[in-house]
Amino acid sequence: MLQNLRVLGVRASLDDFGTGYSSLSYLRRFPFDKIKIDKSFIDDVAAREESAAIIRAIVALADALGLTTTAEGAESHEQVAKPREAGCTQIQGYVVSRPRPAEEIAAMFARRLDVGEAAAVPAAKVHALAG
Repeated sequence: MLQNLRVLGVRASLDDFGTGYSSLSYLRRFPFDKIKIDKSFIDDVAAREESAAIIRAIVALADALGLTTTAEGAESHEQVAKPREAGCTQIQGYVVSRPRPAEEIAAMFARRLDVGEAAAVPAAKVHALAG
């Protein structure tokens, strides 16, 4: 089914990677486009080198497979900086924005474009809002 959806242009993400039911075997069996690194690794990335090492390993694996990576649940500057240093391509979390309805996001971008703030929007915010 995922192969058929991919033909239609649908992209799939492996959520909560590194915990629970997410498994390396899924990366061989299913056509994923993105790995979302579980929040539990992002939470203590600044305090525990093990978490930073796991993030680096996940990013390296994703790069080797041609997948993008999203750090889930970033709530601080360090939780953005450390995954970025490891090569993580996207950030998702409250450090960017609380969840909002699509209409509010469109209006937010329109306001920023109106006042010339578009260039000031960090790539992490754009990716997190869009992805």
